[in-house]
Amino acid sequence: MEIITVNNVIKNYENNGLTVAAVRGVTMHIGQGEFSAIAGPSGSGKTTLLNLIGGLDRPSSGSITVDGMELSGMSPKELADLRLRKIGFVFQAYNLIPVLTARENVEYILLLQGVEREERERRSVAILTEVGLGSEIDRLPREMSGGQQQRVAVARAIVSEPSIVLADEPTANLDQKTGEALIDLMHRLNKEKKITFLFSTHDRMVMERAERLIRLTDGRIAQDRAEKPKGGKMKTKTSANAGFKPRAAKKR
Repeated sequence: MEIITVNNVIKNYENNGLTVAAVRGVTMHIGQGEFSAIAGPSGSGKTTLLNLIGGLDRPSSGSITVDGMELSGMSPKELADLRLRKIGFVFQAYNLIPVLTARENVEYILLLQGVEREERERRSVAILTEVGLGSEIDRLPREMSGGQQQRVAVARAIVSEPSIVLADEPTANLDQKTGEALIDLMHRLNKEKKITFLFSTHDRMVMERAERLIRLTDGRIAQDRAEKPKGGKMKTKTSANAGFKPRAAKKR
């Protein structure tokens, strides 16, 4: 069952009177429960594509459907509610609320969802402990390292167990050991809770762990790999909106 459908999406920006094409006719389908990564060099359009899928930006043309809802027909309020209920975000710039502690930042999404205080606190502390920040729950973002702030951002994205997590370079500010532990946690949630994960990344470790790897070049899909069922042959296509399926992620 598809949970994300991107159909011939184009995104152009105006820059000093010039039109800059960030995404150029991308078509792709993400199934429910996938653990996938979009890879590509800086400027390839991967962050723009995530923002379009999350309803943070609107395409210049084409359509995007998320969990059965076509985004172009939705009001800003409806998009905000979709993000609140269905999508967890991990931003490269963290986007933590500076006056709130780590626990309060994680808890905030549950507050907006109407979760009772005792349950909010329990779940927030539990997920921060899982990402290795159990002793840092009362620290403000400015009192934490970049890697710690990134882990808070990851905890905030997954604490409500959304249908989809969109993660922009989630391991960019982490050492290898911490990055692997976070990907392990997200992979476990993917399998246990059937949460769909879609990353943008240039981290080889994330690419290797992803069960599907979509490579963008100049705003177009250059390659799309996904793991084939046992006994099936790996299929590779390299046309503008192709598909290819990688080897299984290594067990750790």
